[in-house]
Amino acid sequence: MKTRRWLHSEDSQAAKSYTARKNSWFSPTIFVLGFIPVFTFALGTWQMQRLQWKVALIDELQEKLHREPIFLPKRVSLSVVPEFVYRRVLLRGRWDHEHSMLLGPRVREGSHGYHVVTPLIRSDGSTVLVDRGFVAKEFADADTFERGEAGEVEILGMLRTSHTRNSFTPDNKPTEGTWYWADVDAMANYAGGEAKHVQPVFVEQIYEGSSQDAASCLSKGIPLGHAASVDVRNAHLSYVITWFSLSAFTTSMLARLVLKRRVQNHPRPLPR
Repeated sequence: MKTRRWLHSEDSQAAKSYTARKNSWFSPTIFVLGFIPVFTFALGTWQMQRLQWKVALIDELQEKLHREPIFLPKRVSLSVVPEFVYRRVLLRGRWDHEHSMLLGPRVREGSHGYHVVTPLIRSDGSTVLVDRGFVAKEFADADTFERGEAGEVEILGMLRTSHTRNSFTPDNKPTEGTWYWADVDAMANYAGGEAKHVQPVFVEQIYEGSSQDAASCLSKGIPLGHAASVDVRNAHLSYVITWFSLSAFTTSMLARLVLKRRVQNHPRPLPR
């Protein structure tokens, strides 16, 4: 009898002194889930700043585009060209069809083709490059697209710079007449360079006609110019939503893990 009491007393003392094994708060899972919300929130904040900057930039370019068109000086200062990007300009001169270039391939409203870039010899003797617009592939391949007037012409365009080339864009091959992207310096050299007074200035001709006239131009192989609009890509809002959503999701996962770990570490009585 005394032995049984003694054993019962030992069990009671063991039960009172038992401490459950606790899970560590410094596990790799908690560390990662603690880092990701902070990191993604910082990225979302940065993208928000980028969004505000891009919206302000587009508004500035839109304001430039709606100013009255200007005539380019005989000698354009290349250092200030970026400040006048999307500014409408008026040009007078005659086309140098001998040095026309096909830029592409490009797609317009589901139709495959190229952009026709032709040097314009201005009345003051200087030459600039003009992207006259899109022609369908069948006209470009057969070299039957409309060349334009032989005499002096006046065009309305907007000032641009060299296109941004991505890692997937092939190299241009000027000797073969193959141009995948608008490298304005190389195009100017192809058209004669400094010896022929060709300046590395790139102008996109503006089309202001109706959609019916545009369809007629395409069907006849007449180069169709660009719409007077700012085509600056702005995807920062989607990035903001993505990063903040990821931050909120991982924060909720971290909270659930912390609550679960607290429950696991809470002392529990031993089963009898």
